[in-house]
Amino acid sequence: MFSTQSRIGTAKVAAALVVAGLGLSACATRGYVDEQVATLNSRINAVDAKATDAIQRADAANSAAQGAAGSASSTNARIDQLNSRIDGIEQRMTARQPRN
Repeated sequence: MFSTQSRIGTAKVAAALVVAGLGLSACATRGYVDEQVATLNSRINAVDAKATDAIQRADAANSAAQGAAGSASSTNARIDQLNSRIDGIEQRMTARQPRN
């Protein structure tokens, strides 16, 4: 059979292999990490580009809405002026006596 020394040596080798296997399986290589970080960076850049585009379109829509609000305001002012003129004309028409 095996001697005690031989068994201890075998146990040490087995333990070293188990520790080495566990240690190596849990470590990520620098290349793998760099690859994963590059993938994430490209996704982040894509999302950032989409967000920037959305902000630019929202700003353009806001500018268009403000322009439309200004146009509507000036149109309402013009309508108010015309209503005043029409009211004046109607009052003069009712004040006149019909010609017979």
